[in-house]
Amino acid sequence: MRRSILTVAASMLMMLLSQSALAEVKLAFVDVQRAILSTEEAKRIQAQVAEEFKDEQAELRQISTDAAALMQRAQKDEEVMSADEKARISQELTDKDEEFKFRGERLQRQVNARQGELFGGMDVKLQKAIEALVLSEDYDVILPRNSALYIGDLYDITRKVTEKLNEMDKPQ
Repeated sequence: MRRSILTVAASMLMMLLSQSALAEVKLAFVDVQRAILSTEEAKRIQAQVAEEFKDEQAELRQISTDAAALMQRAQKDEEVMSADEKARISQELTDKDEEFKFRGERLQRQVNARQGELFGGMDVKLQKAIEALVLSEDYDVILPRNSALYIGDLYDITRKVTEKLNEMDKPQ
């Protein structure tokens, strides 16, 4: 009996000690993707990539517009079209759909590759920004925001990380 009371008392003491130790830990969370994409540098990169691929985007929009017009025409004139004409239009729509998918996927791969080139090195900058915040604000632990189910605004330092990245990007 005495042993179980001592065990319970020791357990309670350990809980109190661990709770007080946790109370001293300064914890923060950061949405890494949002922090990076909100920077001035990321906005410049996104604009640059959009400019580089604007012609391909326009071609995709034109394919989509042509397909929509063809579909509208097919629906409007369906009653007066011959079976051959319906089959031809159906084939054209299939061809346009395949072309749109092919070009869209190719464009997405090109955009991703280009963004990868331009965003290269951002992970190093991010690490330096986080280290600077750890030193200046005395954080003990910084975790990715997506690792928690709920985070109060007080513990989210995404904006601070973005500001630090922007600050690091400016010439000294």
